[in-house]
Amino acid sequence: MNYGELRLRIRPFLMLLAIPAIMCACHSASENINDVEEQITTLISKMTLKEKIAMIHANSSFTSAGVERLGIPELVTSDGPHGVRPEHGRDWVLDSAANDAGTYLPTGNLLAATWNPEIGYAFGAVLGSEAKERGKDVILGPGINVMRSPLCGRNFEYLSEDPFLISRMAIGYIRGVQDQDVSACVKHYAANNEEVDRNAVDVLMSERALREIYLPGFKAAVTEADVNTVMGSYNKFRGQYATHNDYLVNKILKGEWKFRGVLMSDWGAVHNTIEAVKNGTDLEMGTDLSMLPKPDYNKFFMADSLLGLVSKGVVPETLIDEKVRRILRIMFKTKMLGKNKREAGSRNTPEHQATALKIAEEGIVLLKNEGEVLPLKRAAIKTVAVIGENANRENAMGGGSSQVRAKYEITPLQGIKKLLGGGVSVSYSRGYKIVKNQQADATLISEAVAAAKKADVAILVVGWTHGYDYAVWDDNAYDAEGVDKPNLDMPFGQNELIKAVLAANPNTVVVLSGGGPIDVRQWVNKAPAILEMWYAGMEGGNALAKILFGEVNPSGKLPMTFPQKLEDSPAHKFGDFPGVNNVARYKDDIYVGYRYFDTYKVTPQFAFGHGLSYTSFKYSDVKTRKEKDSVVVHLKIKNTGKVNGAEVVQLYVKQEKSAEKRPEKELKAFKKVYLATGESRDIELRLGKDAFQYFSEKNHRWLAEPGMFDLLIGSSSRDIRQRTSISYLEN
Repeated sequence: MNYGELRLRIRPFLMLLAIPAIMCACHSASENINDVEEQITTLISKMTLKEKIAMIHANSSFTSAGVERLGIPELVTSDGPHGVRPEHGRDWVLDSAANDAGTYLPTGNLLAATWNPEIGYAFGAVLGSEAKERGKDVILGPGINVMRSPLCGRNFEYLSEDPFLISRMAIGYIRGVQDQDVSACVKHYAANNEEVDRNAVDVLMSERALREIYLPGFKAAVTEADVNTVMGSYNKFRGQYATHNDYLVNKILKGEWKFRGVLMSDWGAVHNTIEAVKNGTDLEMGTDLSMLPKPDYNKFFMADSLLGLVSKGVVPETLIDEKVRRILRIMFKTKMLGKNKREAGSRNTPEHQATALKIAEEGIVLLKNEGEVLPLKRAAIKTVAVIGENANRENAMGGGSSQVRAKYEITPLQGIKKLLGGGVSVSYSRGYKIVKNQQADATLISEAVAAAKKADVAILVVGWTHGYDYAVWDDNAYDAEGVDKPNLDMPFGQNELIKAVLAANPNTVVVLSGGGPIDVRQWVNKAPAILEMWYAGMEGGNALAKILFGEVNPSGKLPMTFPQKLEDSPAHKFGDFPGVNNVARYKDDIYVGYRYFDTYKVTPQFAFGHGLSYTSFKYSDVKTRKEKDSVVVHLKIKNTGKVNGAEVVQLYVKQEKSAEKRPEKELKAFKKVYLATGESRDIELRLGKDAFQYFSEKNHRWLAEPGMFDLLIGSSSRDIRQRTSISYLEN
């Protein structure tokens, strides 16, 4: 691809940046805030208590009631962190496939691996448009819980181990959804970092860890992206359920951050009527599974029992009015009410599919490329052996509540065959079986080895799996809601397969699929090339093939650390994952992910921010200047290789001396830069005062101590190319 073509590929995504400002201007001009609040007050005054109560709890699997006589519609929600979930009827019945196929976008971890907030916006815009076309008012995403442990079964939905990267990517996603006049719902608030005991575990952590690691993404969603809804999580926090936790909801979310939208429960996360109504829960969703398939929604905590408490004067009606006001507020904001009406959405368009492809191309990560095995030289290849059940396996309907019924899904095998056409012979060998407790299958390995020996190149697609159907109950699921992985060992005898194929054909590329790290120690030093594909969406196979054969230059970077072994991860090093007797003490504190690995000098398998390219980049000419509370960093980056490509310039900050312990370095700015071969560009990275602060528990506020700070600029947390130091004194 030449430079002009590269620019044309990314131009539509860059142009999307102008949309938020335009749309926000339209919102502010169309409906004056004071007028809207007056209209809401009038509507509430006309409602009966029973009608108000009906609006603050579910009346079906994914809706809450409106007030037909006043023109207030139902509020319709949908799961959909990476695609609008298969629609449910009134009692959890899936619609027919013909009416329900949508765009299956890559999962959250791949989105974060793009390190491209502009693509985050495009991602959200697709979700919002498809949700709108299907009559949805709230899309239940993004999921932004911190990847504290590589075992968390839901990491594939989430974004990163780093709060700054989470924040930047979530903001783009939320704005993309909400500029389509659909509400985003950032989840799960807060400290939901394990699945196996999520309904009962009580999370205990320091205030500093809460503020520095686990809350910044949610804060950015509220204070910068103006997210319309927030979903409370299942777990307890310091002894009280998070969904009606006075400190998390009343004090921080609605107090400090001044959140004006709706705090809804996760499905079935409310446990106490009085706590829910007084501690900030605005909308109770979900049901007791024992009631299925036809639950009695009037038996919810915020239904008939609450109606009785208000009628008896135990609970003031003003609390109910405030919850209804918040729901009506987001209805006006998304044009469900008021004089302006939503424009039509769209679904499964070529543009949406192109967005899915573009995201996959930018998020697949080249982990290793010894001897420049990749890209494969298409002209020199006559036979290709594709091996591994994951190479021919669809993933859209796996993972639990994030399942998507895709219009189509291009598997790696299909993508490779499509790109190579009829001029190259492509064979396929299953290699292993995805069956619970399945060990290495000697027959399947023998068949794979025979195919590899005959081929010019072997491509192994291995790793984790979602499982099928509603994967919470699927024994084969490792990346899914409601389950955590037992360890990082490759399941289904895949290690034996990989070692055998590498021995049979040294020209073998290993492609990892799944939601995050996996133990590769048995063969990593023998594999010349390794790619991390994640769950790459409906166009994933096409994106992978283009990268393998050099039509696309990989530019993804890891949004989390890959440890060599599970015991190296801080949550496990300190021995508190998952909870013990339903209590999880976060003894790793602020040392999550690379903060731990870099501070404690633990060598990872692949570092946070790591990702190789088919070209090379030179960093030079670092300069700094101060502007009030900010520091502006200038540097030059040049593509010194032979092909066009993109680099993610990462800026980490290190305080040289501090009264408190601080990590070795912390990510505080980054920029993805597209460069033609030989091109140089001057780039600017800006550090606000928050880049130099830490949370002081003694003072219960953010502090920036005066002193020297190192600014470390590089291609990963372990690949620092340039550094400089500045003195910083907060004004």
